[in-house]
Amino acid sequence: MSAQFVDTHCHFDFPPFVGDETQSLQRAKDAGVEKIIAVGVAADRFAGVMALAERHEPVYAALGVHPMAIGEFKDEHLEELDAWLKRRPDKLVAIGEIGLDLFIDNPQFDRQEALLDAQLRLARDHDLPVILHSRRTHDKLAMHLRRLDVPRCGVVHGFAGSEQQAQAFIRAGYFIGVGGTMTYERASKTRRTLARLPLSSLLLETDSPDMPVQGFQGEPNRPERIRHIWQSLCELRDESPQDIADTLRDNTRRLFHL
Repeated sequence: MSAQFVDTHCHFDFPPFVGDETQSLQRAKDAGVEKIIAVGVAADRFAGVMALAERHEPVYAALGVHPMAIGEFKDEHLEELDAWLKRRPDKLVAIGEIGLDLFIDNPQFDRQEALLDAQLRLARDHDLPVILHSRRTHDKLAMHLRRLDVPRCGVVHGFAGSEQQAQAFIRAGYFIGVGGTMTYERASKTRRTLARLPLSSLLLETDSPDMPVQGFQGEPNRPERIRHIWQSLCELRDESPQDIADTLRDNTRRLFHL
């Protein structure tokens, strides 16, 4: 069986990939990973993320200001993002990673919400999908998405909420990102939710080097381990493994126009 994958969420501009990009991409290719979306988190990383996409054929880019960067955020960071979007390099496929986070110390939540709304408006104005971060904020995030219509929608990455919350995002046109959490049997709520959601609304991701999969705790996560996430999903669903792989790949192409 020749399952092929796209890692829709990888921080490829962080260690252990820095300086090891060619070998890392070969390891991913050997595991069936044909494309990787490198996701930006702060304005000072935009140029580096775009350079990776321009230098390496399998790599695509998303640029955004992460909610965990709220402490260092300045208005000119949005202006810098807008400037990249106006240039619209061929391999820039999304705005992300953006969103909301109530898990961090001193979340400055009002500022987070304003930053999210500003980036959703940029997604609308530049006709791009969004890659969304949400920790302890699913209902608040859904409210923002209802209020600010983004025609291309996007994906709620690393989803670990309830089935009801997932269905609310799906009804709004958003995909649900399936990551390493679901490889752990103790994550029974997430596993049960992802088993029940429509396959047409799911994407695969690693969040490398974060969100390690079962069996690799304490190690940096890597794009080739997306195969472990896919195998865990196959164990929980009725569709054939090949159908699952093909549908997830088609979903990714549809969202990001790859």
